Amino acid sequence: MPPTAPAAYKGPALFSVGFRPFFLSAIAFAVLVMPLWIGVYGHGLALQSVFAPVDWHIHEMLFGYAAAVISGFLFTAIPNWTGRMPIRGWPLAGLVALWIAGRLAVSGVGGLSPLPVMLLDNAFLGVIVIVILREIVAGRNWRNLKVVVPVVLFFAANLLFHIEALTQGGADASRRLSLGIVIFLIMLIGGRIIPSFTRNWLVQRASPALPVPFNRFDAASLVAGAVALTVWSVTPQTVPTGLLLLLASGLHLSRLMRWQGHRTLASPLTLMLHIAYGFIPLGLFALGLGATVAGVHLLGVGAIGGMTIAVMMRATLGHTGRALEAGRGLCLAFFLVMLAAVVRGLFPDAFIAGVSGLEVAGGLWTLGFGLVLLRVGPWLLAQRVARRTPQRRP
Repeated sequence: MPPTAPAAYKGPALFSVGFRPFFLSAIAFAVLVMPLWIGVYGHGLALQSVFAPVDWHIHEMLFGYAAAVISGFLFTAIPNWTGRMPIRGWPLAGLVALWIAGRLAVSGVGGLSPLPVMLLDNAFLGVIVIVILREIVAGRNWRNLKVVVPVVLFFAANLLFHIEALTQGGADASRRLSLGIVIFLIMLIGGRIIPSFTRNWLVQRASPALPVPFNRFDAASLVAGAVALTVWSVTPQTVPTGLLLLLASGLHLSRLMRWQGHRTLASPLTLMLHIAYGFIPLGLFALGLGATVAGVHLLGVGAIGGMTIAVMMRATLGHTGRALEAGRGLCLAFFLVMLAAVVRGLFPDAFIAGVSGLEVAGGLWTLGFGLVLLRVGPWLLAQRVARRTPQRRP
């Protein structure tokens, strides 16, 4: 049931619905943070962060970039689930300001001590959880209450990240736990939207095969993924952990194949979702074999980066009244981010003529998101187009 009276809002288009400011913030952040990380890791640039450099990098990619995308997605999807008006105007602008304040504090701007940084950074996700709970309960949309659970766990993981870094000198287990929670969110939400969008597109083309509906196999895959990632976060380098990761990899590869992605070659926006999800079994497989650096970056850059950029493209096009067509520019942007995942996973050290895999992958990532910012950014700032271009919806 769609929210009522959307035309009542009279303020800036940027704050008319949740995906606009959070997607714009996430994309701009992705463009800025990677060159900064290359400067810190490879060229001695000093940050005054309360975290060690690697902890800062991982924290900001998860609790900075990914948290913004997740918030934008949920604040746009929940009004459609509940039929209630979306968060907009000054309350939405305040949430974005809180997210920005967290990024500045974690990066050392203001020189705050660890405790205030922890409270400020966690305030954003805490408010997000409260708002989501309020909307779902008020709309009596009980079947989507399960989405709140991983978001609450994400908030708890951020808290643990700060505590472990403060008390142990580094956030070792919390890094893995936080990454695992975001990957599980993709397993959960991706398993809902990917087959749905694929089915819609294939039905319009009278395809002889459609994605298999959610069933016990999907539930078993989700459980296996959750168990494997949880065990990995606690005991990463053991044989039982490796076997669990390999089992989860096989199940999620089979799950992906059941969604008929190979039939969507003519719909790049739909195909992107399948490709991004494919990095989950790839990353789990690498972790299961003990290739930690490769596995983490296949999951972090490939699965998280790929899925979030694909979702932001699709949601922005659809919710701003444009045809669901990526075009060459956005297809190139997605390809560059996927290539960054492969380079970072396979070539962590020297790559060509002494240039590190980090620098090559970081450059590809930055260029990809830069293209998205140039193309999508103006759409996020502008009013919805008055009339949608006739299209065949994926």
